[in-house]
Parts: sequence; structure tokens; C-alpha cells
Amino acid sequence: MRTAHRKQRLTLLVLRDAQHSVKQIQLSKPLMIAVPAAALLSIAGLIVSLQIQSAQTISGLEQQLTLKSLEALKMEITVTDKNEAIERLNRAIIQLSGEAEQTKIQMERVQQLEVELQQFIEKHGQLSGQTSYSTEDDAHHVGGEFIAVHENEMLNLARETKDDFEEIQQIISRMEQHIPRTLVQAQETQDQREGMPSRWPTESKRLTSSFGYRSDPFTGRSAYHAGIDIAGKIGDPIYAAGAGVVTTAQRSGARGLYIIIKHPNGLETWYMHLNRLSVSEGERVEQGQTIGELGSSGRSTGPHLHFQVVKNDQTLDPISYLQ
Repeated sequence: MRTAHRKQRLTLLVLRDAQHSVKQIQLSKPLMIAVPAAALLSIAGLIVSLQIQSAQTISGLEQQLTLKSLEALKMEITVTDKNEAIERLNRAIIQLSGEAEQTKIQMERVQQLEVELQQFIEKHGQLSGQTSYSTEDDAHHVGGEFIAVHENEMLNLARETKDDFEEIQQIISRMEQHIPRTLVQAQETQDQREGMPSRWPTESKRLTSSFGYRSDPFTGRSAYHAGIDIAGKIGDPIYAAGAGVVTTAQRSGARGLYIIIKHPNGLETWYMHLNRLSVSEGERVEQGQTIGELGSSGRSTGPHLHFQVVKNDQTLDPISYLQ
């Protein structure tokens, strides 16, 4: 029994040096096993504790990293939104710039039409009730507090400006359509007015024979006189009574050298017994333009102009037209 008990004990010999005696330490075998096991358990517990602490630290770091990532993402989204807003604003400005250029071109065309209309008015008379506008430089008489403009307000302003441009372009388009028609109508009206044979064809206004029935100067018999005779000197200028186109410029036995001018509304004016022709057939003449010289060619008793007005092949009294 004592032998078995001794087998369960271990003896440790401790040798310090040669001068000291040897010490013996006896330990039981279970104790020798328990001490390393406890050490191993302590180390394992320490490792587990370190792992848990490391996991908690890593988890905390991951949470902080996640928060930082979210903040960075939010900042990136904010920057992206601002960039998109700036890009939209840039596109709007570019579009407005193009529309402004188109509007400028249209305005230049309208201004040119206005110049033509003004020249027409200056040539043919002033319109009543005209109003002139003037602008003054008031740059030194302004003020007010500074209020910053938000990006959204700038975008709204760009949209409103675009709407204004569209409205302006529509107005200008209508003006571009209306002003040429107005010019054409005004020109037609002026052509009709100038085409009316209202100007005296000679400097002289001395009548030697009236329109209608008279005693023929050659035969003495009653005859129909289709115009009026205006006395003058050979070589005196003959003027177009109204604007029109020369349809006849030639010589005839009884009429001598004569001219026929076609006017609007079916009117014609005839100029007979001329000394010289200054226009040719097909030529357009203006009211008051010199077309020939007074003479006594053809069936004539002396220098004069036979002037007559014809409408739709019917002779009319020229005096009712002359002013």
C-alpha cells in the first residue's frame, strides 16, 4: 500500500551549485497534471477573452466605418445633386443663349421692316398720332438691399425667361407676317393713289377747248371732243398725270406723236400732238415724270396738248380728275 502511494508521487531534485546540498521536493502526480491543465485553461480563457474583446473592437470600428461611409455617401449625393442642378442651369442658359440669338436675328429683320415702313411713310406722308419714346440713363439712381438668389430660384427664373422668349418669338413671328402684308397693301394703296391721273400734264392750265360737243376747228361742224386742249409753247414739258405703264408711244396721222399710259382701275390717259417722245412702250413711269414735249403734230391748228382720260374704253371728262 505504501509502495503504491509512493508511485503516485514525484520527486524533484533542486541543485543550486556544488557548494550547496541537494534539495528534494516531492509532488503528487495529480498535482503535476492539474497545474499545467490550469495554466492551459487560463491561457485559453485569456485567448477567448481577447477574441471577444477584439470582436467587440472590430464591431465598433465597423460601425464607425459604416457611419463614415454613410456620411461620405450623403456628401457625395449632395455634391451630385448640386452638380446636376448646375448642369441643368447650364443647359438652360445655353438654350436661352441660342433662343436669344434667334430672337436677335428676328428683331433685326423686324427692325429692317420698320425702316422700310418708315422710309415709305417719309416718302408718302406722315402718319398722325405718332408717339416717340426715349430712354434715360438712370444707373446712378438705383438701390435696395442685397438678397442672394437660390439655385432653385435661378432655375425658375430660367424657365420664366424661356417662356418670355417663346412669347416674344410668337409676337415677332406675327409681326414678320403682318408687316410685309401691310407694306404690300400700303404700296398698292399708294400705287392706286399715284396711279390716279390727278396731276396736270402741263405747266399751263389755259384751256382752248373743253370736253364734249363743240364746233370742229377744221370743218366748223358739230363734233364730239373726247378730251381737253391745253395751250402752250412748242417744247414745253409734258408730264404723266399719274403713275402707270406706257402702252403706246408712236405717231398717227390725226393724233401726231402721241402716248397712252395705262393706270390702275382700268384708267388710261392719252397725250396727243406732241413734238417729241421721251418714253417708250413697256416703260413704267411715275406721276409727274416728263414723258415728252408739247407740239403741234397731226391734226392740229397750233401748239397745244390734247389730253383725254379713258376708263374701260369710255372717255371721261379729264377736269373731274385733275387737281
